[in-house]
This record gives sequence, C-alpha cells and structure tokens, in this order.
Amino acid sequence: MRAGPPACVARLPPAPGVYRFRDGRGHVLYIGRAVDLRRRVASYWGDLRDRRHLLPMVIGVARVEAVVCDSEHEAAWLESNLLERRLPPWNRTDGWGVPVYVRLDPAPAAPGLSVVHELPPSGPARHRHFGPYLGAARARLAVSAVERVLPLPYAGEGSRGFQRDMARVRCVGPADREALVQRVIAVLDRDPAAVAALREELGRRRDRAADGLAFELAARLQAEIEALDWITSEQKAALLEPLDLDVNGWAGGVLVRFEVRRGRLEGWSQRACAEPAARRLVAATPAAWTGFARRNAELAARLAQGTPAATSARPARA
Repeated sequence: MRAGPPACVARLPPAPGVYRFRDGRGHVLYIGRAVDLRRRVASYWGDLRDRRHLLPMVIGVARVEAVVCDSEHEAAWLESNLLERRLPPWNRTDGWGVPVYVRLDPAPAAPGLSVVHELPPSGPARHRHFGPYLGAARARLAVSAVERVLPLPYAGEGSRGFQRDMARVRCVGPADREALVQRVIAVLDRDPAAVAALREELGRRRDRAADGLAFELAARLQAEIEALDWITSEQKAALLEPLDLDVNGWAGGVLVRFEVRRGRLEGWSQRACAEPAARRLVAATPAAWTGFARRNAELAARLAQGTPAATSARPARA
C-alpha cells in the first residue's frame, strides 16, 4: 500500500500558490501551481487517474515547499518563470500561457484597446501599456468586457457608418472620450472601486441574459467576468518595468529569498538562517514586498518542521 502524504501537507493553506517537490538529496523533482495548495498537493497521494505517470516521482518525494500567492494569475506567472529558468525532470513544457499586454490608444480619431505581444522599443507617446498578462485569449476577453461597459471605440471623432450608429445606440460621442479613457485606466490600474463597478455591471447583464434565456450571451459574459478577474488580480511575479531586486523574508529560523530579474520573479530559494544574519537582508527588502516575503517565510518554517531542511545550513535552490 502506498504511503500517505507527508505531514507537512496538512500545514499548507487552501490558497493559490506554487509548490515544489524535492527528493532525499534535495534535488527538485517537480514544480506546479494550484488554486488550492493543500488540496492540490494532497491529491498526489490519492487517485492520480490521468497523472499515474507521476507515481514514481511521488514515491521519491522527501520534502514539499510552497509559495502562497495573492492570486491565481500570480501563481501562474511564478510557475512559468521558474520553469523557464530551469525545467525539473518530471515537468512537461506544454500548457504555458502566452505573455501579452493591453495597449490603450486614447487618440481622438480612433480610441480603443488592443492586445499586443510585445512592448515596442518606442512608439507614439499617447500609447499606454498595461500588463503583462498570461494568456492572450483571456486578455482579449477582458478587453471585450471593458469595452462592453465602457464603449471607448465609439467615442472617436472619426466614427463613420456602423460605428456612428453604434455610438448613437450606446449614447456616447467624442465629448465622452476623455471620461471613458480615465475610467478604462482606473480599471486596468486595478482601482478597487472601478473594477467592482465594472464587474457589477457585467454581472447584471449576465443575469438579465440568463433570465431572458439568452444562455450563450450569459456564458460569454461569465467568461468575460472571469477574464477581468484574471487581469485585475494582484500579481507581482511579472512587472511592466524591467526591475532587478532581491526579496527576503525570515521566520522560525528559515530565510526565504526571491530574485526579481528584468521584472520577472524567477528565483526562489530557502535555507536555515539565524535571525541576526537575516536582519540586514530583510531590512533591504522593498516595502511593497515585505508582506509577501514574511508570509512565505512563515509558511516555509511551518513546512520545514520536523524535516532535515529545518536544520540544514545549505541553501535549497530550484
């Protein structure tokens, strides 16, 4: 009979994040992401079903490590970054999302949003970019959601024919352009009130469609709501600015270190460390990252209880 999951699995939170399996020699076997870390990691010691090829790997797992993320989107980015840097032997390369950006063009003649795959080295100063986001299809759905409620493309001065008719139906015109631009920016900047108002309106339209038996429209609106949630959720694992910085958190004798390079959170290591030695590193961590670092150091300390990793002085790297 196969053994049950390690005791530390019960200490994982029911939250989104990334997990890592190591063997008895400290080698990384597998990296994955989860909507619910506790449930997902525990599932490897249950009925693997379509994952039965992972059984030999599971038998060799000696240690579980994890990072709690602020959203599913952040977990997806962190997993993608880690796997791009180094692919463990039991991981496959399929299923990674395509990085994209949303471009806002507020030009009076033809304002609107578009999804692009790269940031231009230079371009019109009027363009503003948001992101990056994982998944082109989700980004396009989110753009559709924003423009459904905030019809910026119909507020251009150059509207002709069908567009002019749609502007009349939507009750918008060039005089509304600047206000719509500011509302769109607020949503894409993740302003809580702006996002909540847009989401609420989409929910009302979805419910009206369902009540009117327009189930295809209701399903489309639900997909747009989920895509909006994806791009407006908190995530630090991929930044618009190509920043380089180090993030450190300490708790219970464990130092957790994250490396952000060129705007991507792509390094994650942890090791035993006394508090005096960690103090300088933790103090140098940018304020925006301290909560993330401290939370994950506390998790690392909980997971390390009763394992050799809790007393080892050697860093454990992916």
